Amino acid sequence: MIPWLLLLPLPVARAAEVVGVPPSLQASYAPSASGSWKCLDGSKEIPWKFVNDDSCTGACPNTYFYCRNEGHIGANIPSSRVRDGLCEPECCDGSDERPGVCENICVEVGKEYRKKRAEELKIQKTGAKIRSTYVAFAEKEKKRLEGVIQTSSQEITVREKEVARLQDIADRTESLSAAELEYKKESPLYQSLIEHRDALKSLQREHKKHLEREKTLSEILDALRTGYNPNYQDMAVLDAVRGWEYLAGLPHINDVGKDASAETEDGEETDSEPEEVIPEDEWTAVQLENDLPKLLKTDYVSLLLEHDEHVMTPAEGSMLFELSNYLPDALIPQYEDFKDTLLGWMETIGVIRPSVGVSTEATHAQQALNDAKNSLRKVEKEKQTAEEDLQKISDSVTFGPQGEWKKLDGTCLEKDLGDYTYEVCLFGASKQKPKKGGTTFNLGKFSSWNPDAEPGTPEYYEKQMYTKGTKCWNGPERSLLLVMTCGTENVIHTVAELEKCQYQFTGTSPALCLPVSEGVKHEEL
Repeated sequence: MIPWLLLLPLPVARAAEVVGVPPSLQASYAPSASGSWKCLDGSKEIPWKFVNDDSCTGACPNTYFYCRNEGHIGANIPSSRVRDGLCEPECCDGSDERPGVCENICVEVGKEYRKKRAEELKIQKTGAKIRSTYVAFAEKEKKRLEGVIQTSSQEITVREKEVARLQDIADRTESLSAAELEYKKESPLYQSLIEHRDALKSLQREHKKHLEREKTLSEILDALRTGYNPNYQDMAVLDAVRGWEYLAGLPHINDVGKDASAETEDGEETDSEPEEVIPEDEWTAVQLENDLPKLLKTDYVSLLLEHDEHVMTPAEGSMLFELSNYLPDALIPQYEDFKDTLLGWMETIGVIRPSVGVSTEATHAQQALNDAKNSLRKVEKEKQTAEEDLQKISDSVTFGPQGEWKKLDGTCLEKDLGDYTYEVCLFGASKQKPKKGGTTFNLGKFSSWNPDAEPGTPEYYEKQMYTKGTKCWNGPERSLLLVMTCGTENVIHTVAELEKCQYQFTGTSPALCLPVSEGVKHEEL
């Protein structure tokens, strides 16, 4: 086997040039001093006169003939196709046949090829610009997801502490009877808190009423300010308008145009009321508006229980309830039995209040705990989803090497053909929808990219597989092969049913338009 060597008695285009050998290997085809030539793979050495002696035409497997195709692009064809009387399209210069058999049309072919290639490059450049916006979207989405993960992690820490706090309150509240809790609520501190809360609610109600009245009054005065006749010389009205302008911090109205934004004749704006200085221990109007409703929703029962724990108030004030802390472990069971018996007897004769079961506050505490746990699970789920989405954008398997396909996630493309509209939602599902009513068939859901190519290569993202669609009657499950190429639009061009219930869509997408390298190697012409 002598690759690139074809032993044909064909005329050579240049002196010492071997026909059928590419320019890069011409230097290797020269006779030695002894008139022989050694094969490129070093397997044997033959007389130089055997080169191009027609002995290998169609007889030597795995050998190639190189067509120079000046004016177009050089190409290799199998040596078995040389001197077969057929004009090979790859050899537009006709060098694979004897002179006169095939016309040299490389100038025309090259011109048409370059025109087509220029159009393709134009599309590629335009598509690459669009693709760059997809990449920018992916980068922005990655930063957003990273922010969600960071914020969620911090929120999870806060909510875990809140769950632990409410768990402790629920446990202690559940251990209290309704009567015991009512007794605790009779404390002066709790009663004072409730009174303050009720007073704040009343103040809030009256404050809202005054705000509404002030709004109505301001509308009346604004209408008077813009609608009164300054030439009428009604001093009472003029004083009312000037007073309202001062109170509201408005400029004096223009005597002619009555423009509320006009300045005074000397060019200076009306003096506004000095800003009120609020002491640090008092709330601003914004705080009253935003924070007061939250304060009024405070769970005062939980606050009471936390206060009891803080001051270490002993239950019922009896040492009987604390003796277990000082007894050996072996004596605690006997002590608990004795305590239960004694308490039962004291309840019977009316010395202490009997337990009356779980209170509604215990139910509320448990509900608050459940709500906190649900909120924690929600934040944990948000973090998990963000981490999974970030992983998909970061790896090359799902959304491309630069995440360029993330922008198109869920984008639906349609193509009308006959009585049906064919639809594919990228990374989702594909459908066959009848135009005149009837059943919509599922052609499959996205399952993978091109299984015959390596992830990260351009070929990998040129095909999408959609499988496990609606089963055909007496046939297989419907499936779809989506074949895409570089284009300036995301669009489906053709729809075909290659085999029963096996469909193929062809289309274009800017996501496949790679940037045109500035230093790209020019094709040989």
